Amino acid sequence: MPGRDIPLVNDQIYHVFNRGIAGQPIFATKWDYRRFLDSMWFYQHTNVPVRYSKFLYLTVDERSKILSALKNKRDYIIDFISFCLMPNHFHFLLRQCTESGIAKFISLLCNSYTRYFNTKHNRSGPLLQGKFKAVRIQDDYQLLHAVRYIHLNPYTSYIVKSQNQLANYPYSSLSVYLSKANHSQLNREIVLENFKTKKSFEKFTFDQADYQRNLGKIKHLTLEK
Repeated sequence: MPGRDIPLVNDQIYHVFNRGIAGQPIFATKWDYRRFLDSMWFYQHTNVPVRYSKFLYLTVDERSKILSALKNKRDYIIDFISFCLMPNHFHFLLRQCTESGIAKFISLLCNSYTRYFNTKHNRSGPLLQGKFKAVRIQDDYQLLHAVRYIHLNPYTSYIVKSQNQLANYPYSSLSVYLSKANHSQLNREIVLENFKTKKSFEKFTFDQADYQRNLGKIKHLTLEK
């Protein structure tokens, strides 16, 4: 990956994001989203034994053994704190676990997904707009607001029309935060420990939904002038 404007330091949390070239879609079908999500969880691990594209061509038993070994090892180059995939961009909140972990993860993920997307949709060349952007999270206040901002993106952009639809948006970590189900590869405790209950986290998120949507509309109108 190209050099970064800011250093990416171990044990620090960063808001990482990128979009399609010229704002073009990077997800065209639900299968594209699924492929990206599966690749995310695969490349989060340290020293994956094969590329994800080759992993998919292994036998069921071979894939099961690899996934079981990775799961038991629980050795990650990055921690996922939250994420949201949108039609033409993505947002991640990541904690770097190993040296150059974020850069390595983004490189593996985006190169793998670009090869898949170009093959499937009969295109060539880069899919994403240059090097990814990263903003360091400096305190708990910024952490909580970054998580909320990321989770509200589909509502802000009118990808979903209601807060109920937002809570069930399948390409975001919000539904995991609101669920009792465990997700071993998503570190939500670092956020939820700041709230007495999940209900209070839910209120924190949705109370600002319309405000953030209105801000988005104002920003859009300003850019059009």
